[in-house]
Amino acid sequence: MEADEGTTEIKTETTLENQDLSFLHQYVGVYVADYGWILLLLCMGVYLLIEHLSKRISRHEAQSSSLADEDTLAVVRRQEALEASRRRMQEALDAKAVEFKEKQQEMEEEKRNQKLEMWDSMQQGKSYKGNAKSLGSTGEASTSTMVKPKSNKKPLRSSGYNPLTGEGGGACAFRPGRRGPSGGG
Repeated sequence: MEADEGTTEIKTETTLENQDLSFLHQYVGVYVADYGWILLLLCMGVYLLIEHLSKRISRHEAQSSSLADEDTLAVVRRQEALEASRRRMQEALDAKAVEFKEKQQEMEEEKRNQKLEMWDSMQQGKSYKGNAKSLGSTGEASTSTMVKPKSNKKPLRSSGYNPLTGEGGGACAFRPGRRGPSGGG
């Protein structure tokens, strides 16, 4: 016993129990027994929901692929129509440009001829104004009087409202209202 007094040994024995899932079987069994019908209906609802969504997704994909084909055809047609309209507009613009160039050349030719006639008349000692009147009278249909074009100039007002001077506005004058809060009670 002397050896036992000086050293103390602690013996710990752990007993190994069967550590499988048999304890879980007991809890699950009780849960299924209590809520079995609810779990069955819940599983069926989830299954039907998944089936419905998968059908809907497949239909949507089929429609989107057909719409994508139609969309590409519509886009191609729209682009072709746009290109054709641009081509027509460009051709019209080119035709107008050609007409404008022809008119410009005619006007330049006319000015050049007029300048040559003026030069010839000045060389002969005639005045330019007399030449212009004679050219104007020969170009018209034998009228003795020339018609003056109407001028679009409006006469300037001698008296009236001038915003720079601040005078003469008449009875219509702007006066700003009072500043500050309203005086109501």
